[in-house]
Amino acid sequence: MTAVRPAVLDWTEILEQSTAHVTTEYASLRRDGAPVTWPVSPYRGETGKSIDVSTGLTYPLKAERARRNPKVALSFSNPVGSGIESPATFVVLGMATVRDSDLRATSARYLQASNDRFPQAYKGAPDMVLRRMAFYWTRMWIDVTPVRVLWWPDGDLDEAPQVWEAGSEFVAPASDPEPQGRGAGSWTNKPAPDWKARARRAIERLGMPVLTTTTADGWPLPVRVRAAEQTETGFVVRPPAGIEVVDGPGCLTFHTHGSVFDSQENITLTGTCTRVGEDVEFTVERTLNEVNVPKNPLRRMAGMLTLRRELEHRLDAEAARRGQSVPKFDELDFRRR
Repeated sequence: MTAVRPAVLDWTEILEQSTAHVTTEYASLRRDGAPVTWPVSPYRGETGKSIDVSTGLTYPLKAERARRNPKVALSFSNPVGSGIESPATFVVLGMATVRDSDLRATSARYLQASNDRFPQAYKGAPDMVLRRMAFYWTRMWIDVTPVRVLWWPDGDLDEAPQVWEAGSEFVAPASDPEPQGRGAGSWTNKPAPDWKARARRAIERLGMPVLTTTTADGWPLPVRVRAAEQTETGFVVRPPAGIEVVDGPGCLTFHTHGSVFDSQENITLTGTCTRVGEDVEFTVERTLNEVNVPKNPLRRMAGMLTLRRELEHRLDAEAARRGQSVPKFDELDFRRR
């Protein structure tokens, strides 16, 4: 996969840096082996031996892909808001464990954990609005147990990464049982916007994207690129030193967020990758619909209520597939501080 330098780090340092990040680029694989990468928030695993991410029950594809193929990856390449003085850039390849057999417990955990980490995100939101957001609060968890970590000290992508390998004490538990029946699929039926219009000035606004490809041994590999230039058919990007890109399907993810996570903008493009010397030609096939979070509190609240109208009808069906009912907000052990 890479040319490497000897590792001089341990899991404690990896876990501390990863859970200080506001976002991680989470990559999973579709049925056809193509990677899809979205920015999500990372959390410390309950056992201290995993990095966990969450997804809503009404948009469960991140979890369903991981249950079908547990090889996933977490890229930590946007340290804004982390408070780390000299952040590394790193990628965690891990085995996923999906948790959704007790929606009350998984939702309560998310409510508490997200409020502890990002209280600004809920500041000023009326209780009435929060109680009507079951479509968002009802959560599944994906616990990522590490297998291998690629680590660029101080974010220096011009050098080959260090590699840390997990020991025998890191064993991923089995996922909860697969739900019955057919899933809800994509969260929206809206046609995807034209990628050129969507991605215009993306590099200027959002910075260097994260390129995700699939390794020869079947892992998604999301890496922050060193350079990128838009072309008529997509982008030409330069991966970090020491990374071998395998030609085939890929994903290009642009994103940014506020330092206190009070705003977020994402662009996710899927397509194909072809290695050309040090660079990769990424040919765009489509852009995926995404949810952006405006900084203005009133616009943010209006956006969530619009999203509620699109997603709420999926709640009961997805809970029923798991033999459960939708947990009630008032019943959950959550208090805003």
